[in-house]
Amino acid sequence: MNMKNAIVLITGANRGIGLEFARQALALGATKVYAAARDPQSIQLAGVKKIKLDVTNEQDVAALAAQMPDLTVIVNNAGIANFGGFLANNSIENSRQHLEVNFFGPLRVIKALAPVLANNGGGAILNVLSVTSWFNFPLLAVYGASKSAAWGLTNALRLELQTQSTQVTALHMGFVDTDMTADIDAPKASPQDIVQRAYNGLEAGRQEILADETTQLVKQGLTAKVPYYIAPSL
Repeated sequence: MNMKNAIVLITGANRGIGLEFARQALALGATKVYAAARDPQSIQLAGVKKIKLDVTNEQDVAALAAQMPDLTVIVNNAGIANFGGFLANNSIENSRQHLEVNFFGPLRVIKALAPVLANNGGGAILNVLSVTSWFNFPLLAVYGASKSAAWGLTNALRLELQTQSTQVTALHMGFVDTDMTADIDAPKASPQDIVQRAYNGLEAGRQEILADETTQLVKQGLTAKVPYYIAPSL
């Protein structure tokens, strides 16, 4: 998928890697960048078209197709990441919140906009996932489970959308140096590097992008004698 002259929607584009996705889409020559956020006025980037979008709000999502009939690329970036394991007092509600945003959010957006992509030749979808799609640990247990669900969603939609020639790509990464990970003491990749590798992979037609060394090592460890998801270490 060539980003030059693409028409791109980026969800959660007001900060972190979402904002970087918008910046780099413009730099790569995208004709138009729809930058979406719950509060569009929080998007401080010139050259984008600001869109009000809460991915959990059915009305916001239903309005998308009419707002962007020229769309060719979706970057499903909006997400939440709260600390907590499954035995915490709030784990049921925490799980619902994560699934609403991280799983049902991209599903809603894709269902609303897949016909638009089809009308424009197929286009591409990039789902922003995580290294925790493949393993889990108590600090981010609920978050990891929601990303595992989103990985399954991505793999199924890749097959479902083949008939309309839509490229579906999964982006996996470890911790990225944004405000979302400010309280985590661990090695972090830069948003610039992650987004550059994401767009490079999308343009190369890759179905899966392992955007940093941590993710590459974890993926290799999934087939070890003791798989990484049995005995993880970060």
